[in-house]
Amino acid sequence: MHNRRIHGCDRPDLQPSHINGWFWTATLQKLAPTTERNQGDWSPTGGIGLPQPDNREYKQNGAPENCLALLNQFYNDGVNWHDVACHHKKPFVCEENDALLKYVRYTNPQLRI
Repeated sequence: MHNRRIHGCDRPDLQPSHINGWFWTATLQKLAPTTERNQGDWSPTGGIGLPQPDNREYKQNGAPENCLALLNQFYNDGVNWHDVACHHKKPFVCEENDALLKYVRYTNPQLRI
């Protein structure tokens, strides 16, 4: 999942991006605003003790946290969503859907999917 920073994502309905700019990149499905804490699986805490997304790395060193990571007890908070800077290399979860499978088959005809 990504937050804004992609061409065309400066639309008024996506502003402010840290609240309204989150969407699944695979399907471009928009997520509920982050102020609606009953939607999604955002963690109630993080590295500076604030509910996620908190954009902590931007506040500390200027790297915006525009990507989502699924962390498991990293902050003793269970398995929850955390915003992270996109330069962090993490294992990823693949989403299987017809549109993505069609794209992979088209771009990689040698694969048996």
